[in-house]
Amino acid sequence: MLLAELGGRLDLGRVHFTGKVPHPTLLGLLSLSQAHVYLTFPFVLSWSMLESMAMGCLVIGSATAPVQEVIEHGRNGLLVDFFSPEALAETVVRALADPAAHAPLRAAARRTAVERYDLNAVCLPQHLALIDAVAAGQRPDLPAAAGPAVHPSMIK
Repeated sequence: MLLAELGGRLDLGRVHFTGKVPHPTLLGLLSLSQAHVYLTFPFVLSWSMLESMAMGCLVIGSATAPVQEVIEHGRNGLLVDFFSPEALAETVVRALADPAAHAPLRAAARRTAVERYDLNAVCLPQHLALIDAVAAGQRPDLPAAAGPAVHPSMIK
């Protein structure tokens, strides 16, 4: 439907429709990406954003509650107004026009993912501590921000 609407204005040599791919293939694609656009209405944060960050992608996300829990505009990604397609387009064009200028954001995104969401170093120990506390009848101390874990395959 969208392709028909766009007619010949889209260079299909630059667009890849992969369909469902194995997880390692997805990670390989993310590692090649210059930007990962993550627009979401306030809802539960998706794995795709954290996986993209762990792979060093520049995340251009919506300035909505779940995204703002992880992305700080200009520090480890870029945020745009969810209701502004113009702002999104301008931000993506700037990011793709000068990928090197965004290298510090990409590196900071990866650091954020590893420091806060690494499965073995952060999330699993917190999860096990929660189980131990509940099993001991204690009220567990929960971390301020909890989210999906970064799988070890994303840590290079």
